[in-house]
Amino acid sequence: MKPPRPSQPIKTYRMGLGLLILGLIIAGLGLYLQREQLSKRLERLIYLEQMRLPDTLRVVTLSGSSTYFGYRDEGMGYQWELVRLFAEAHNLPIKLHIARDVEEIHAHLDQGLSDLSITPEAITQSGKQRYRYVGLEELSPLVLVQRRKALGSDSVYIRRVPELLSRSIAVIAGSREEHRLLNLQEQLGGSIDIRRVQNDSTTQDGLIEQVNEGEIPYTIVSGQLAKVARLYYRNIDVSLEIGFEQRLRWITTHERKGLAEKLDLWADTVSLGRDYRDIYKRYFEIQRAGDDLSSLKLPSTRTNHHIALTPEGALSPYDELFKAEAKRLGEGWSWQMLASIAWQESNFMADVVGWSGARGLMGIMPRTGRSFGATKEELLDPRVSIRVSVDCLLSKQKNFADVPDQTQRIKMTLAGYNAGSAHVQDARRLARKYGADPNMWDDHVEKYILLKAQPKYYTDPVCRYGYLRGRETYRYVREVTSRTQAYTARVPR
Repeated sequence: MKPPRPSQPIKTYRMGLGLLILGLIIAGLGLYLQREQLSKRLERLIYLEQMRLPDTLRVVTLSGSSTYFGYRDEGMGYQWELVRLFAEAHNLPIKLHIARDVEEIHAHLDQGLSDLSITPEAITQSGKQRYRYVGLEELSPLVLVQRRKALGSDSVYIRRVPELLSRSIAVIAGSREEHRLLNLQEQLGGSIDIRRVQNDSTTQDGLIEQVNEGEIPYTIVSGQLAKVARLYYRNIDVSLEIGFEQRLRWITTHERKGLAEKLDLWADTVSLGRDYRDIYKRYFEIQRAGDDLSSLKLPSTRTNHHIALTPEGALSPYDELFKAEAKRLGEGWSWQMLASIAWQESNFMADVVGWSGARGLMGIMPRTGRSFGATKEELLDPRVSIRVSVDCLLSKQKNFADVPDQTQRIKMTLAGYNAGSAHVQDARRLARKYGADPNMWDDHVEKYILLKAQPKYYTDPVCRYGYLRGRETYRYVREVTSRTQAYTARVPR
């Protein structure tokens, strides 16, 4: 007996249900595929964003002689000039932030406020988990900074690492230099008198300067910083290495993949180029002129560079040019002061080019020359150099028009000529804040020019232009004015 055939309505219902289920499956599959496509597209967008170079390269760094500092209204520093090379190669404008300490650098990177730190950090396993090391890799040991042997007795000069025991060595608190000394104590089985200095009171540059001046006996710094320092300071010895070399690189976040890859590709070839070699030579091989031009002695009749005869009874071969241009400066200025500036800048060598790029008789930076209508080649012409120098002094003097005393105004103008007016205005703001007279250079503003080498002051909210090796500017003003008096006594007219 055959089973009964399902009625037509039931058959239709089953077919409809099947089609509905099939439709739901197809719709679900479509949604799944669409979601997968969206997910892949999102991943692609994220990847492209990570690989994209920023429109503006936001750089963070500490101030210092090997990283970044302002000099004559120009940014200087080995690391700064390197990152400028990279930015120029990729047509990227740079926005710079000066951090107070390494913790602020890391916070800026973590919060996405900066793309790249150019303060080199030692490569470590823990560091790799947090950041990506990028750019040029440099090998640098830690070295002992001490006074040269000829300047002290054998009892204070250290030749070997074990002799560090029982010595008083100043380092920045929490630094890798402090950690190295702590490890040495364990390895040597003795005690080192570690003098910990807070990083808001001085810098490694400041500690080196204190050794040079005989204020402290020893400090420890990176080999790279020591190479820069030995060109500034004649009294230091940096020959003793403390431990093995460390690998140093810039850092960025892991999300900045495109920037990191571009930096690494750039680093593979940049050291082969002339621009890199010129930068390296400028910061690690050329003696700084500031140490050589500090004498108050009167010039000889011939220069060592560009031969020029000095007439009998004259200060220089250029006295008549000084006299003609000095008239534009007005009351209080003298042609002998222009001559003193020329001796300070070039020892009357008209074709000299300084380590910073300052050119010619009056030490004019190329950018300054361009702003006053002179090419860098023309700056080697004494007539052009003196003319631009006076233009520059007149421009600087306008920044201090509110200083009532003429002598103090001239000294601030000289300081601005040497360091840049912005640094002098920083020092004036600091003087005002801390109860000194912002209109007095002597014993007031000059004090804060010196203090702009200390983090407490160059990171002060009223200080807008960061670190300055202020001792050079302090000396510059004193030496130019003292030499002017000597020149005036010798050749009064």
